Amino acid sequence: VKIYPQAYIGDNVSIGDNTVIYSGVKIYSGCSVGNDCILHSGCVIGSDGFGFAPQPDGSYKKVPQNGVVIIKNFVEIGANTTIDRATMQATVIENGVKLDNLIQVAHNVEIGENTAIAAQTGISGSTKIGKGCIIAGQVGIVGHITIADASMIGAQSGVSKTIKDTGQKWFGSPAIDYKDALRANVLIKQLPDLNKRILELERIIKAK
Repeated sequence: VKIYPQAYIGDNVSIGDNTVIYSGVKIYSGCSVGNDCILHSGCVIGSDGFGFAPQPDGSYKKVPQNGVVIIKNFVEIGANTTIDRATMQATVIENGVKLDNLIQVAHNVEIGENTAIAAQTGISGSTKIGKGCIIAGQVGIVGHITIADASMIGAQSGVSKTIKDTGQKWFGSPAIDYKDALRANVLIKQLPDLNKRILELERIIKAK
């Protein structure tokens, strides 16, 4: 294990062999990191999940976040990426996952093995992402859904419901089948001309 200066390692943290932890990394108590992992500067593992219960007076009461984060083997986590501890049980990053910089992984998320996720993606709580997925930059994923194995999600897409079919491409917000999204974008470009033609036809009809 190679831990650079100014990294913070909390109590009861388990770190596997051949793992590199760069400066500024913070790993909170009770979390575990497997073998052959790389954690880049500024990433935070095991901070509290975003759990607050609304109160009758309009304020919020913090929900205790008592779980942990489990990072398995051959995982790389980019700079300033955050992985929240679970409310209960564990947030799990499986073998071979690659996370870019500036990614938010919320409490109780599970990311399947060999999935790669690009920068500025946000994954809401309790979502399960399958194996071998490729998720591009700035994707937003709602909570409590499942994404099938080998899914490919285009940049800036918004995933609002469960994806059941394996190996499909998705794009847009809300995300739809990639080919359908391309056809829709072609039509969107034509809308100004179509609108002009409709107005002209309405003018002709009224003049008769």
